[in-house]
Amino acid sequence: MYNEKVMNEFRSPANVGEVENANAVGQVGNASCGDIMKITMRIENNIIEEVKFQTYGCAAAVATSSIATKMIKGKTVDEALALTNREVIDELGGLPAQKIHCSVLAEGAIKAAIKNYLENYKKEGAATETAVR
Repeated sequence: MYNEKVMNEFRSPANVGEVENANAVGQVGNASCGDIMKITMRIENNIIEEVKFQTYGCAAAVATSSIATKMIKGKTVDEALALTNREVIDELGGLPAQKIHCSVLAEGAIKAAIKNYLENYKKEGAATETAVR
């Protein structure tokens, strides 16, 4: 069902846990399958310095969370907002059609965390004007 890269990300996920002193937190879920993703970040000078995730769900949910956090760490807020679920799928080498929603959750959790950051810290100097969808 899953390719080797997906299974490797599931078995040995990167960036698991919660960022201490996070200034960006986003959580999304899918009621139909029960998957829940929470992403925490520490953003400094518009750069995602640290990012971690906590995911309750299947192998694809864990793998997409892991790979997505790898893809945005060290990126600007705008670069992270531009990440699409298709890019996550491509980085994993594909997902079964019935698991595509996991990549959508990863994209949504990142956007929710950045929206949280912009809402709470923009007054304190967040450097982006990008609208979060």
